[in-house]
Amino acid sequence: MPLPIKLMVFLLVALPCVLLSACASAPKRAGGTFLERSIDIGGKQHRYQVFVPSTHAGGGEPPVIVFLHGTGERGNDGAKPTLVGIGSYIRAHQETFPAIVVFPQAPDDTEWSDNVDLVFAELDAATREFHGDRNRTYLTGLSMGGYGVWEMALHAPERFAALVPVCGAVKPPGDERALLVTAVAKEADPYAVIAQRLRRTPVWIFHGAKDDQVLPNDDRKLIVAFRAAGATDAHYTEFPDANHNSWDPAYSRTPELWTWLFAQKR
Repeated sequence: MPLPIKLMVFLLVALPCVLLSACASAPKRAGGTFLERSIDIGGKQHRYQVFVPSTHAGGGEPPVIVFLHGTGERGNDGAKPTLVGIGSYIRAHQETFPAIVVFPQAPDDTEWSDNVDLVFAELDAATREFHGDRNRTYLTGLSMGGYGVWEMALHAPERFAALVPVCGAVKPPGDERALLVTAVAKEADPYAVIAQRLRRTPVWIFHGAKDDQVLPNDDRKLIVAFRAAGATDAHYTEFPDANHNSWDPAYSRTPELWTWLFAQKR
């Protein structure tokens, strides 16, 4: 058989396969949507949700955000974490928000330090299923989830392209002795250790000046420590009139956050 004919036959057979493969790896999404998922960890099913952006907004390989909720959203319904913080912002911008967002849920009476494996398992599963960009994977969380941001980032500092902790801290607030960043709990200066280990990761910390549940003291110490460690992309915003709810002004009323965040890449 002459070579050109062989080549033509090959293309006729191979091209549909290539096209089908491309379609399988990057399915078109008409609109942004929240999807329910579950995962088995140690023989127990954990429900969670994933926001998947439209193809128009996110492209074929969207960035990925992990959102860690606060104490009030713990449970196993999978839905409560989507109703606060970044979830509220996404619902108001559902057709234009460009990122996959993973919403793990910590079981009742646990902290994020108890659920490191759960968070990374759900992040990996969502990234694979929805073709997320591992080089543009970001971590944010509020209150208990602000503590969780440091916990997860210290566990895998190479995984995240940027960190956005909101109204979190390092040491326990008041009498809640279980709520702390366990990865640095035994360090003499946990702020300096966090800053040294994560100085190459862009970070933007948010807090309310009037927060009486998780005082802003730890976040103030952290930004000083980051600057002392030579971090070149560390930001701190303190809202003068905000109490514990600094997540609404952070996510919904700081548009420059999203410009900065989506520009970060590992």
